[in-house]
Amino acid sequence: MSYRLRAARLADLEALYELAKLTGGGFTNLPPDRATLTKKLARAEAAYANPVDGLGDDEFVLVLERPDGGGVRGTCQMMTQVGQQWPFYSYRLTTLTQHSAELGRTVRAEMLNLVTDLEGSSEVGGLFLHPNERAGGLGRLLARSRYLFIAMHRGRFSDRILAELRGVQDERGGSPFWDGVAGRFFGMSFQEADYFNAINGNQFIADLMPKHPVYVAMLSDSARSAIGVPHPSGRAAMRMLEEEGFSYQGYIDIFDGGPTMTAETDRVKSVAAAKSATVTSIDGQEGNRVILAAGRLASFRACYATAQAREGGLAIGREAAGMLGVSPGDTVWWVPR
Repeated sequence: MSYRLRAARLADLEALYELAKLTGGGFTNLPPDRATLTKKLARAEAAYANPVDGLGDDEFVLVLERPDGGGVRGTCQMMTQVGQQWPFYSYRLTTLTQHSAELGRTVRAEMLNLVTDLEGSSEVGGLFLHPNERAGGLGRLLARSRYLFIAMHRGRFSDRILAELRGVQDERGGSPFWDGVAGRFFGMSFQEADYFNAINGNQFIADLMPKHPVYVAMLSDSARSAIGVPHPSGRAAMRMLEEEGFSYQGYIDIFDGGPTMTAETDRVKSVAAAKSATVTSIDGQEGNRVILAAGRLASFRACYATAQAREGGLAIGREAAGMLGVSPGDTVWWVPR
């Protein structure tokens, strides 16, 4: 069964809302709130309609669908610059070394510092796949198609890119990190704070969060053990990010302590490897397995395909050509699968 990614539109609201209800919390970019999702889709439609090929404050939403009428089965997002509407906060894990000559002792203390270092970066996020579709490499198709989109619209994205991974949660859906750090100052549960952030933004963090560093040694064991650790459902996503060249540099989410992965955009594997080619013919299914994309902005499409290099371009399979809406002479982009 074949799937393709395409640009999301307002008509996808109910499908995204049904997906959002399956996330299980801690998924700020896809809250189960119709009003917020409507604003997100409207913002994406405006971004797709913007003809200016420059760096702005845009959000692009893609959806994974079965062209045979099977409906939307997944989604992912790209933000061109974080921290433009309100500050983009992270905790940065650092080490403070102190030495006492009289005692002959050196003490190294890990500290969490509230920072906005990552403002202006692009972000890939909001990746969610329906639980019944987590096979056949569809998560990888969702993830890597984002990088093809970035390569095809490179002028709209920053030179640094980040991805936030959901942090550890307990069996009640709470966050040990939140309970041990921010929850002490806000008087609300993790679920309440996470939902408020998804709907209203995180200005309340700036208003109420202490600006002093937090000594890790003073946190509970459960809070300490959650620092920089992804939710079990996010371990595969973390491995895919590492394969693409992202790394963990000590930045963590201020809500659940999950790791923030960063990379130089042009060094991301699937961005650097992306190539454009002209479709020379549409024939059989022989060739190399690739991720193939076509179209710009609102007409963007991507899918798995087979392709074979021919003089002057690529020969692609008939099914992929139909899903992408391309004919001989059209331009496509591709990366090896």
